[in-house]
Amino acid sequence: MEILWFCIVTFMLGIYVVLDGFDLGVGILHRIIGRTEDERAQLIKTIGPVWDGNEVWLLAAGGTLYFAFPKLYASGFSGFYLPLIIVLWLLILRGIGIEFRHLIQNSMWKSFWDSVFTFASILLTIFLGAALGNVVRGVPLNQDGYFFAPLWTTFTVVPESGILDWFTVIMGLVAFFTLLSHGANYIAMKTDGILQSRARTAAKISWWGVLLLSIVAIVATTAIRPAIWNNYSEYPIGYIFPLGGFIGLVGMFMFIIKGKDTKAFISSSIFILMMLCATVFGHFPNLLIASTNQDYSITVYNAISPEYGLSVGIIWWIAGMILTSGYFIYLYRSFRGKISSNQPGY
Repeated sequence: MEILWFCIVTFMLGIYVVLDGFDLGVGILHRIIGRTEDERAQLIKTIGPVWDGNEVWLLAAGGTLYFAFPKLYASGFSGFYLPLIIVLWLLILRGIGIEFRHLIQNSMWKSFWDSVFTFASILLTIFLGAALGNVVRGVPLNQDGYFFAPLWTTFTVVPESGILDWFTVIMGLVAFFTLLSHGANYIAMKTDGILQSRARTAAKISWWGVLLLSIVAIVATTAIRPAIWNNYSEYPIGYIFPLGGFIGLVGMFMFIIKGKDTKAFISSSIFILMMLCATVFGHFPNLLIASTNQDYSITVYNAISPEYGLSVGIIWWIAGMILTSGYFIYLYRSFRGKISSNQPGY
């Protein structure tokens, strides 16, 4: 049950990062690729029917985490209170940036909310990457399983580090360039003409950022958390995840160069999923590592809910996933194809 629910939570987070990742990427590029009001409106149309549905996966993953690993939920949500509030506000700002821009037909009004949408998307992407960095690095858990992390302390990786230090900032930049490239591939897939051309250029440039920062992140992770490779030594089958990530990264570059936008988008999705799985595989069985005393770490074994509740919950989870998958398949099939500038919407 522990491993099953660990995989379920990982699966839901992976789906969130891939789906909400491309509309975060669209947000990052919103004012770079969209240089006129009409172009920015067209970019919003590419995610208009799906952006809020994509965020549901984050809420669903949080609810599943609360159900399956309540100790982790209690510890993480109290310790990360400050950044979680920031993330909440950024999610709100992204939403109202999309919804408010078309309420008043005024250039200054639309320009302001376009800027809010871009600003919130950039910061949200970096904070989500930094959150993963905190999980990999460890947090100052006490013997009761609780902690509080300030926004930053010395900006170095020490037992009492804050949310931001040099390592978590690197992870934040990895997330930024990865989702920027993912979003650029999505825009190129959903548009044509000048927007498609600009998106392809952005995808080519950002790919190099993904490559270089991924290498830096691997070196930095090995330096501060060498134990992350222990599971790979014990279970070599796990190398399928970093290998899959490498294939996705190479495929992304090849398809971007050839102008095969859909395949480039699929490749960036594979890269994101495989690298997330590679991190999770190396992290197992830890859920939250104690940087001060390893004995205080929260694992899948000491944080799991009672077995009876989990066995009942799996039935409801399967039913929910069937309904959710059916809805998303219908939504994305209905929304397939290119988005034209004169298409109704946002």
